[in-house]
Amino acid sequence: MDEREAKRGRKHICIGLLAHVDAGKTTLSEQILLHAQAIRTAGRVDHGNAFLDAHPLERQRGITIFSDQAWFSRDGDEYFWVDTPGHADFAAEMERSVSIMDYAVLVVSAVEGIQSHTEFIWALLKDYGVPVFLFVNKMDRTGADLSRVLNEMKRRLSPDIVSLEDLRADSMGNALIEAIAERDESLLEALLADHYDECLWRNALRTQIRQRALFPVCSGSALRDEGISAFLDLLCDLTCVSRDDSEAFSGQVYKIRHDVQGERLCFFKVLSGSATTRQEILLPDGSIAKFGELRRYHGAKYRQIASAHAGDLCAAVGLCGPKPGDILGHGAGSHGTFHAEPMMAASVSWPEGVPATKVLAALRELEDEDPTLSVTWNSVTGSIDLHVMGSIQLEVIRQLMADRHGMAVDFGPMRILYLETIAAPCTGIGHYEPLRHYAEVHLRLSPGPEGSGITFRSQCHVDELALNWQRLIETHVFEKRHKGVLTGAPLTDVCVELLRGRAHPKHTEGGDFRESTYRAIRNALMHAQSVLLEPICRFSLRAPEECYGRVLGDMTRLRAKMDAPRMDADGFTLSGEVAFAKFSTYPAEFLAATHGRGALRYHLDHYAPCDNSQEIIEQAQYNPLADDTPDSVFCAHGAGFVVPWDQVKRYAHLS
Repeated sequence: MDEREAKRGRKHICIGLLAHVDAGKTTLSEQILLHAQAIRTAGRVDHGNAFLDAHPLERQRGITIFSDQAWFSRDGDEYFWVDTPGHADFAAEMERSVSIMDYAVLVVSAVEGIQSHTEFIWALLKDYGVPVFLFVNKMDRTGADLSRVLNEMKRRLSPDIVSLEDLRADSMGNALIEAIAERDESLLEALLADHYDECLWRNALRTQIRQRALFPVCSGSALRDEGISAFLDLLCDLTCVSRDDSEAFSGQVYKIRHDVQGERLCFFKVLSGSATTRQEILLPDGSIAKFGELRRYHGAKYRQIASAHAGDLCAAVGLCGPKPGDILGHGAGSHGTFHAEPMMAASVSWPEGVPATKVLAALRELEDEDPTLSVTWNSVTGSIDLHVMGSIQLEVIRQLMADRHGMAVDFGPMRILYLETIAAPCTGIGHYEPLRHYAEVHLRLSPGPEGSGITFRSQCHVDELALNWQRLIETHVFEKRHKGVLTGAPLTDVCVELLRGRAHPKHTEGGDFRESTYRAIRNALMHAQSVLLEPICRFSLRAPEECYGRVLGDMTRLRAKMDAPRMDADGFTLSGEVAFAKFSTYPAEFLAATHGRGALRYHLDHYAPCDNSQEIIEQAQYNPLADDTPDSVFCAHGAGFVVPWDQVKRYAHLS
């Protein structure tokens, strides 16, 4: 049997570890890796020597900030162990790793039980269809109650939660036998006929876990190394994935990093086929690239590999272009939108004497690793803005800029991230004709569906404007983030239609259509009925019954749209939608009102017209004429002259 055939019979499985902050996730990770013989000694968060929290920032703060991975082999099978951040500020980092997990281990504290971020993680795993094992940790702590936590899981997470406490290598308890049979008609008939077969039931358990029909629970204490070995045995026994290296190569990018030499590392999971050095692959933009060095990472260390097979996680050195979520090779495509999106922005400040371009380049490197930062540069005002999830993320960025690039940056107050759109169709003209240059573009902007972003279509005949120029105009529509004219917020949910265009046989260059396209969009917006949009978040909270009146009053004050409340023995659950501008400071208020006994989670759901838009517009004091210009440039008597935006239509060469 050759190596490829041997690989087909082996499991290559990616297992992710997730938890609410302080559930003991990192300690559990250390013990799992120790029992799997992937590390020699188990580190601790409080000692600053955890294997997968190797970054100085993580050891300094005692929290996981970056997703990291380890690798171990067990009984001939290969496992990739991915540790993810537990803090809500780094939910985007966690989600990018969730997208490539075959299974997940969700850690819950036996004392605190289900917490706010636990429910967020559970919903995210459901959205991505990831099978889940649950580990109830800290069973050694005073107040630990496995029965209470199991009941809470069944109420708040899923009724398909099932305990594996009585599952052994050669037997399983009656409760588990019945739970498996309830979800398989043939096994239920066999059970009723007293035809129980251990092998059939165990195989069915594997299938039901894989199909998310059952969610198994184990318990123990990671700190005292209790129950860890048994949990690892069950984890390896009950996971299964079918793969085939004979298919065409396909891989999914989930992480971008830069090593100490500044080399770009593109981390990807091999979905099918295999990846080898010097192999040519198709990129999302349609271009062809070639793998150079391939690495398999184990914590901060790595080893070079000649090939990676289906299920493997590896890093390609120097591969430029792909972003997290992109598909490489067969089925190559651009990344989609992740669930975790920032609702706040902050301006960057830096010491005098440091070139803005240097600061921008350093921030672009961080944006390459975390696309949600969405770094923007205003060439007119010289300001740099970025999108953020929270204040802790800003502190991390500040430290990364200092450590990597030796730059002392600071940030202004966090502000709500608004967007702009239009309420009705409008047209704009962009003309660019300084001496020996020429391009004219007529565009119509129309309101698009909610969440559609910017789209493009052409109504211009190729007899009027050649197809290559039309495609260039489309490129210019998408190559920058266009600003609205109310506050300068990013433009969204707009369809850009090319109506007419003209080029000169001699004097038109590519940059001419860039200028005319930008000016046409801006010109249309100056005529448009613009609308300011604010982020609306979806929230869900739980609190003791005695807090019901206070919380309900708070939600009314915040003008939240609430679903019907759900009452149970532990208190009440309230969910709904609320404008983030009103809600952003409420989580701290909620924790104080419930004396720390409440759980609150929220995420960006959609954008809607802002209730107090006039107030926000006045506060912004934005001058649309001082930013991207809506004016056009025409030529007369051998010299170019600027025509103000409201007079361009009179000078246009096309009707």
